[in-house]
Amino acid sequence: MKLPESIATVLMPLFDEIPLDQAMSELVVTHRARPDRVTLVERLLEHSALRAHDTLAAGLWLYIDELDRSHTISQGISNATGSFWHGIMHRREGDFGNSHYWFNRTGFHPAMDNIPGYEAHRFVDEVQAHYKEAPTELVKMQRTEWQALFEWCASRRS
Repeated sequence: MKLPESIATVLMPLFDEIPLDQAMSELVVTHRARPDRVTLVERLLEHSALRAHDTLAAGLWLYIDELDRSHTISQGISNATGSFWHGIMHRREGDFGNSHYWFNRTGFHPAMDNIPGYEAHRFVDEVQAHYKEAPTELVKMQRTEWQALFEWCASRRS
């Protein structure tokens, strides 16, 4: 991942624990995040490189499938980036109509340029139609989407 060194260093324990190619393996989350992973993210968010950076926190909670915390944070970010995280969160909880609503509020986001073949509403529809089978290409797109938005957010914090 292309992250500022200060952020990459802080997040290394998380990415060692859950590499990106293993994260977010469910398109619709059916379980709560493991308590040890919640504790790890709580600890990481206390670091000065991440503290008070809500867009990164919203993404980190999604990374470990802790949707409630991501939702609380993304609701408080009143711009396209917050709406983007919010749309992802609702899609991952299986509330596809609400996901569409938040992607309508997002409109075009610059991070979308870094997601080949991505169109947010079409992706929501594809996930809705196929999430139970968790097709590899949709899981890969979910990870690519997360990475593009997280990198974009991190680049605005350096």
